[in-house]
Amino acid sequence: MTLNELYPVLQTVPLPLQARLASEARQMAAPAGTVLFDERQPCQGFPLVLSGAIRVAKLAANGRELPLYRVLPGESCIITSSCLLGHIDYNARGVAEGDTTLLLLPRPLFDDLLAQTPFRDFVFKLFSERIVELMQLIEEVAFRKLDQRLANLLLGKGRQLHTTHQQLADELGSVREMVSRLLKGFADQGLVRLGREQIEILDAAGLRKVAE
Repeated sequence: MTLNELYPVLQTVPLPLQARLASEARQMAAPAGTVLFDERQPCQGFPLVLSGAIRVAKLAANGRELPLYRVLPGESCIITSSCLLGHIDYNARGVAEGDTTLLLLPRPLFDDLLAQTPFRDFVFKLFSERIVELMQLIEEVAFRKLDQRLANLLLGKGRQLHTTHQQLADELGSVREMVSRLLKGFADQGLVRLGREQIEILDAAGLRKVAE
């Protein structure tokens, strides 16, 4: 899809700003696993994702991380927005999830676009949607046990999962050893069958009871 198809709001801004967008925005190609921004780094611009995805996570001192959200084509990153608006450094890490292409808008262009009501509405609509997602994440982490969250995660990935215990732990903001122990317990109960980088759900109803 083209830039205007992914971000139709850009067609609503005045023509001089559209011309600046064409001349000043910088297209970037990031291979899978590239760190696009990191904690305590200054913000370089406002990203518009054209393909692939950005995985945004909060890091702990012990090396563990808690995934916050993913930025898909047609979306943008609210942590980047807050850094630009507040003139502060990043407080999370963004990594290219798969080969990713994005358009980076420099701060002066972002500021001028933000003065346009449609673009400003687009940015703050993203804020409101992400805040709801982050509140749900806080509720999950604070009030649900890890076995419940793991069961719910498995149910959302289909009957056959091709993933590693480490990948599941990363998604849950946990450690591989705890996830492996819980998965073995699920297997002993006949809820799942474990293979090499593969998990098969045998009893979805039983997993739903655990998730509840």
